[in-house]
Amino acid sequence: MTHRPAVFAALLGLTRAASAIGDFWIQDDFCARVKGASDDHPVTYVDPVTEKKTTHGTAGGRSACLHHCLTYTATQAIVAGAGARALGIRVHPAAAAAALALSFGTHYAADRRVPGKGLLEKIATKTGKGGFYKLADFGINGAFHLDSAWHHGWETVAALIATTKSTTS
Repeated sequence: MTHRPAVFAALLGLTRAASAIGDFWIQDDFCARVKGASDDHPVTYVDPVTEKKTTHGTAGGRSACLHHCLTYTATQAIVAGAGARALGIRVHPAAAAAALALSFGTHYAADRRVPGKGLLEKIATKTGKGGFYKLADFGINGAFHLDSAWHHGWETVAALIATTKSTTS
């Protein structure tokens, strides 16, 4: 089992890179703006090309978040799969599926940022970080940083899961 720490480091690096790609390059503007919409806090989206305005509630927010999380997880699967192959790492299919499912589920839970009801906001408030969560000044966005830390933590757990029964050539 001497290869497991190296496999873990490689998979964590690959999924971290894929996370940034999925969140900032693959996610479209619509999903980024609408994924936290709810009936109590609707989001009006203005299409940058057509300038058409559409308003979205809970169903639209859930759909946008689901779409984002699917493309995000697919990006992780592609990057980690191709990178692992290039490095001669064979990840057990069940471990890969479990790791990607964890990444998908925790990403969805964090990204459905319904004001006053979102998981991260609730955790931040209960742990005394509510003020930081709401901070959007001095070049800092607290919600963004807490979101990133949440994802990094769960990606670490997912990388550990993915090393289960892995082999190297």
